[in-house]
Amino acid sequence: MSSSNTTTLVTNIGSLVTNDPAHAASPTDNLGLIHDAAVLIDGDRIAWTGRAADAPPADTAYDARGRAAIPGFVDSHSHLVFAGDRTQEFNARMSGRAYSAGGIRTTVAATRAATDEELEANVTHYLREALRQGTTTFETKSGYGLTTHDEARALRIASRHTDEVTYLGAHIVSPDYADDPAAYVALVTGEMLDACAPHARWIDVFCEKGAFDGDQARAILTAGKAKGLHPRIHANQLSHGPGVQLAAELDAASADHCTHLTDADVDALANSRTVATLLPGAEFSTRADWPDARRLLDAGATVALSTDCNPGSSFTSSMPFCIALAVRDMGMTPDEALWSATAGGAAALRRTDVGRLTPGARADLVLLDAPSHVHLAYRPGVPLVSEVWRGGVRTTGHAG
Repeated sequence: MSSSNTTTLVTNIGSLVTNDPAHAASPTDNLGLIHDAAVLIDGDRIAWTGRAADAPPADTAYDARGRAAIPGFVDSHSHLVFAGDRTQEFNARMSGRAYSAGGIRTTVAATRAATDEELEANVTHYLREALRQGTTTFETKSGYGLTTHDEARALRIASRHTDEVTYLGAHIVSPDYADDPAAYVALVTGEMLDACAPHARWIDVFCEKGAFDGDQARAILTAGKAKGLHPRIHANQLSHGPGVQLAAELDAASADHCTHLTDADVDALANSRTVATLLPGAEFSTRADWPDARRLLDAGATVALSTDCNPGSSFTSSMPFCIALAVRDMGMTPDEALWSATAGGAAALRRTDVGRLTPGARADLVLLDAPSHVHLAYRPGVPLVSEVWRGGVRTTGHAG
């Protein structure tokens, strides 16, 4: 639809969320909301936003018919390179069995047995599913291979679909090394890292009882940094632990889950660049305690929302669903939840070109079948995303 010499004006937008401080109505307004708005797209970038009455000329116009528009969602935590599912485990958990990290081994076995074509088909399927729900930027991880060969192929597959690829050889200790965790850490920081680093931007570790302790996590993330990978960390999901403090110490881009926090953990997040990425789908699917987003926000921490889409503990690709959970059960306002699912996710990926509709940003625009973004939480479970523009191209929805 769009090329470098074609401009398109999306006009008659009822309410537009820009996440642009230049449009903020007050110092506490993070959304930069504009009513009766328009957006000018030039190629794959945003060229202008403002009131429709003030819009510059464009080659073509597109009528939003009074709908709300928001930036495309930035899903900064997912696990999409896998095979099989864990229906039986979920069914048992909903019947009373507690969640632990051990179920990952089931997916590891299925993923190792799958062909490259099967894994890629799965990734493609879930990415299309997410795009239909407004996700235009996503991160995804390895972590279901746990051999050098399988981790490297997972990252090769993922890197064909996104630049935000994370090496998670340290998801759990491989079943092959159950009796010698130290040897597995040596593999993850040695041969496996060498094979995986060329295909990834990030390195991650599950720092938790049943997975990796603080010393092991530090060794893994430090080795990754030495190879040019930037840290992120699964931290404090199932219990209090050293993960959040380690994230702040190593300048990790994000500490993900953050369910069990001490006051010192909250202070560390508030006084560092590390984003607290909250994943309410995991708590929903495991019946665990909800993260306290209000506590983090009031302390001044930057908060992101993400799906944690994976076959075990959070099998959802829906950012609108996660927004509704965050508002209902985690103490966030609808405005805060939307910001965290867009600009917050971008911060967790250290990106400034997505998660906002500002001049120069990528033209990722979502039209909602609603007059306001608040409907994402107000009407939970309703498919409100009616059209998605990614990089200036309208990818879903009906003709206008």
